[in-house]
Amino acid sequence: MRTIDWVSDADGPAIEIVDQTALPDTTRMLRLRTTAEVVDAIARLAVRGAPALGVAGALGVALAAARHATSPAPAARDAANAASAGGAAPAARDAANAAFGDAVSAASAVRGAHSATSAGHDAHSAASAVGDAHSAASGRVGERLAADVEALRRARPTAVNLARGVDRAAARIPAGPDAVLAEALALRDEEIASSQAMAARGADLVTELVGPSARLLTHCNTGGLATVTGGTALAVVTELHRRGVLAGVIASETRPLLQGARLTAWELREAKVPFRVAVDGAGPFLMARGEVDAVILGADRICANGDVVNKVGSYAHALGAARAGIPFLVVAPESTVDEATATGADVPIEDRPAGEVLAFAGHRTTPDGAEAANPAFDVTPHDLITAIVTDRRIIRPSAR
Repeated sequence: MRTIDWVSDADGPAIEIVDQTALPDTTRMLRLRTTAEVVDAIARLAVRGAPALGVAGALGVALAAARHATSPAPAARDAANAASAGGAAPAARDAANAAFGDAVSAASAVRGAHSATSAGHDAHSAASAVGDAHSAASGRVGERLAADVEALRRARPTAVNLARGVDRAAARIPAGPDAVLAEALALRDEEIASSQAMAARGADLVTELVGPSARLLTHCNTGGLATVTGGTALAVVTELHRRGVLAGVIASETRPLLQGARLTAWELREAKVPFRVAVDGAGPFLMARGEVDAVILGADRICANGDVVNKVGSYAHALGAARAGIPFLVVAPESTVDEATATGADVPIEDRPAGEVLAFAGHRTTPDGAEAANPAFDVTPHDLITAIVTDRRIIRPSAR
């Protein structure tokens, strides 16, 4: 089962996802038909995981392009009405194409603003470029498509894959909606292939480092739910199980939203992999007690110096692994490697709503007036990382 994909039905195109907020109790599929629905699904973690977010961003741009191409500006609608009355179909098509062309100009200018920012121009220059983007749109279609691209790009700031997926698909806007969709689907297929490559390379490395009958600890969720199929770190786990060299897995529960307890445990059960769930704070002690041979997890961004940004709690497991003298392994596709970001200190860390910490399952667990610190991610310094496994290579940051 693909956890995110492009579909088309009688109601038009849509992005179909597994609603991860409903697991493990219910396997519910959602069809997202508007940019607002895609942004909402990303923000509330109905779709999550760096590779999946990249695919969601790219497919979101394809969805926006398709919708705006078939919902042109007033002039185009007037021409379409005239066509239905008197056979002026070419005029309708010309008006629609002109309206979509306005959108191309706007979206291209927005991308130019981001390029200017990443190249080191000051905030004023970037703001001016964004302003130019909106000026470039001669109609509401252009403005709306540019706004949709921007909303998708900003839905979550930390995972580099989301912005990259959006930018990659948006670069094809000048060629039309079909080209945008083709690019988004190519990204989807690349992520599927990368999962298979990481599984094999990672399983070889784990066996080399700890031998057969590996006992692993993982954090957050890195399976097919976080990609399209297969996964990153969890793909390595299932490949080890397939080879018969895995003794078992400890899934760290991953507070406050329990991606480990809800999602990883669900995927491990479905794959018939032996596992236990542990509270996050128990991880380092279980390592010290000799119950873990290696820690293996994913990444939301890998910086140029090898620092890894991942779900909060990863850093604590890295410290525990270093103290216990066991390997700490990161598995992520090349699309998560961000050579443009020097270190983890340069990454914007998303702070999520306080209610995620102050309540559980809708019931408040803290006294009135309590406040919360709720960073969604932390940074593991490169010197604590034994190896990073991608679909193309093995990086050893601590040896640099």
